[in-house]
Amino acid sequence: MAVALGGLMSLPAWADGWNKASVASLPPFLTPAQDALLADIVETIIPATDTPGAKALGVHSFIQKMVADCYEKSVQDNVTKGLATVESLAKQTAGKPFGSLDETQRIALLKQLEQAIDADQKSFYRLVKSLTIQGYMTSEYVMTNITKYEMVPGRYHGCVPVAAKALTDKK
Repeated sequence: MAVALGGLMSLPAWADGWNKASVASLPPFLTPAQDALLADIVETIIPATDTPGAKALGVHSFIQKMVADCYEKSVQDNVTKGLATVESLAKQTAGKPFGSLDETQRIALLKQLEQAIDADQKSFYRLVKSLTIQGYMTSEYVMTNITKYEMVPGRYHGCVPVAAKALTDKK
């Protein structure tokens, strides 16, 4: 009972939008090159338009923090293996690193991962895609500027005039 109460009390802290400073992972489990590759992948999934893309919002840092803190070692290893696979597939298909590919080549390569027969490649892509969407939608920028999120229960309007018709309808 105490654990449930403690979890409910800490819920508002998790519901607030995160920002780059709040997800600083010490030490990061990805190398700087892998982190840059992950940033390019998330930017391909949610590119910048009239709103910032996933890379600009630091979603790759969110993913790295989530994987490091919330997933077991086998998933972390699959992420590093998946990043290596993305880089090797890019060099095989286009002859250059993933970061140097144009948008259509990047999308084609990610679709190839999504439809892969290898379960590890498929699970890597699913994890990165789902965490990208989660990280983007729960970022401080999106929650405050796009969805206009308000903490539950929302606004309270205590003094609202009640129409006379509404009172007679209840009788």
